[in-house]
Amino acid sequence: MASATAVAIAVVAVSAVVFFVVASQLHQQLDSQLVTDAHGVAERPGHPWNGSDDPDGDHDDDIGPRAQLLDDGGRPILAAGGPAPLPVTPAALTVAHGTQGKTFEEIHIGGQEYRMLTTAAEHGGTVQVAISTAGVEHSLARIGLALVLVSTCGVAAATALGFLVARTGLAPVHRLTGAVEHVAATNDLSSRITVDGRDEIARLAQAFNVMLAALQSSRAAQRLLVEDAGHELRTPLTSLRANIELLIRADGPAGAGRTLSAEDRAGLLRDLDAQTTDLTQLVGELVELAREDSGAEPAEPVDLADLIGLSVHRLRQRWPRVDFATDLAEVTVTGRPASLERMVTNLLDNAAKWSAESGLVRIRLRPVTGLPGTGQPRTPPWAELTVADSGPGIEEADLPRIFERFYRATAARAMPGSGLGLAIVAQAVELHGGTVAAGRSETGGALLTVRLPAFTS
Repeated sequence: MASATAVAIAVVAVSAVVFFVVASQLHQQLDSQLVTDAHGVAERPGHPWNGSDDPDGDHDDDIGPRAQLLDDGGRPILAAGGPAPLPVTPAALTVAHGTQGKTFEEIHIGGQEYRMLTTAAEHGGTVQVAISTAGVEHSLARIGLALVLVSTCGVAAATALGFLVARTGLAPVHRLTGAVEHVAATNDLSSRITVDGRDEIARLAQAFNVMLAALQSSRAAQRLLVEDAGHELRTPLTSLRANIELLIRADGPAGAGRTLSAEDRAGLLRDLDAQTTDLTQLVGELVELAREDSGAEPAEPVDLADLIGLSVHRLRQRWPRVDFATDLAEVTVTGRPASLERMVTNLLDNAAKWSAESGLVRIRLRPVTGLPGTGQPRTPPWAELTVADSGPGIEEADLPRIFERFYRATAARAMPGSGLGLAIVAQAVELHGGTVAAGRSETGGALLTVRLPAFTS
């Protein structure tokens, strides 16, 4: 409808301009003919004249000119072209009296419309000449009818073509709408839209597919987190419940004669305290994972060396038996401060946990201009953080899975922890567009390497 309306306005405007231009040209030709006829009458005032030099003076009133001469008083003195003289109008009298040189008028004679010229003759007197406008009006009527027909056909064709173009152009939008409605109705995030071409609709469909893939991945990660969390929470809660029930039975009426010794009670309370601590740590790490998934914290330039220094200071108080050696260059990255702090803390905490008594944890931060092993310089440069402990190292079989959630190597099952620390590290690194890798250090311990895009102003 919009295209048809626009075309209709344009066609009507062009048709109106054409019509008025043609009408103006035809009227100008009619006036030119009247001037020519007036000169002919003035040059031959004594000859009956009807525009065709017909000696019989015959003349068709519907075509051809009428002519007459006026004296100085405005009275007809010689008429040609028929018995009915031309009217002497007030405007014609002004020419006869010499007030103005000539005038054009529209007159009616015998029910017919004429164009009349009244002009002063060169040798005295006034000449009146009139030509019927029927031919001009007839030509204008035919031209107007042709313009109306052409305009109507043009608007109709534009409407049909506009409908076809709109229907063809909106077909991908209808498919996209149907896909969105299908997802909303079925909650099926695996649906995808076929992308054809490279226009804006194709880009929209592609963006929609990317959004569906991201939502599907997020839902899968959420489901996995819930399932894993439920599984991991079940064990400490069961142990807590068993110990608490044992204390209740021992202290209640049913526990008469089965009271616990002070040593057993103290051991149960220590187990409860340890289990509560582990459960609190597990819940806290689950909250951190959920917070990392949301990504709500705004990104900003972060001085990574300063952040690592603060984390090392706190870890030294938590692990007084471990020595932390730092080699930190000034490197700034764009990231979420809290997320980066959790990443660094988990890396250092994991290294300290695996280091032996009076062990050494070496922390190194430096800028690199390329990714090792690729030989390709990268712009902007990268910040590389390496953390090496003095523990037994990571078995080759465990290397591919140590960053998975709740995964614990065989050697780690006897140690405290939930298996979420390095998963939080990997998630934070991925959130910042970096990479994390695990290997073996020069001393045989674990070596964790994190690379993040450096900040460039």
